[in-house]
Amino acid sequence: MTTPTRDEFTALITGTVTDEAPRLFAVVEEFGERADARIAAWGMAFAEHTELVATHQPLRMSLRSPESALNLFAHKDQVQAHLVWVAPDES
Repeated sequence: MTTPTRDEFTALITGTVTDEAPRLFAVVEEFGERADARIAAWGMAFAEHTELVATHQPLRMSLRSPESALNLFAHKDQVQAHLVWVAPDES
């Protein structure tokens, strides 16, 4: 087995990072019926779990899925929580 060139190695690790990158998302709280909204948390969805960081309180957690975060941010009838996926390739 030969040692790859610097460019070959860079291409290999760049491909690995691209293939294994987590999907980014926000949890958005909607107040009332489209009256107002805010980003309540940012998350990274990995193949086996999700990491979440709140924006307005000191809260970090590991969850099974992005969807499991929704119940944490929906409060009563006045607040609905939504997942919004970040799509960097579409910008």
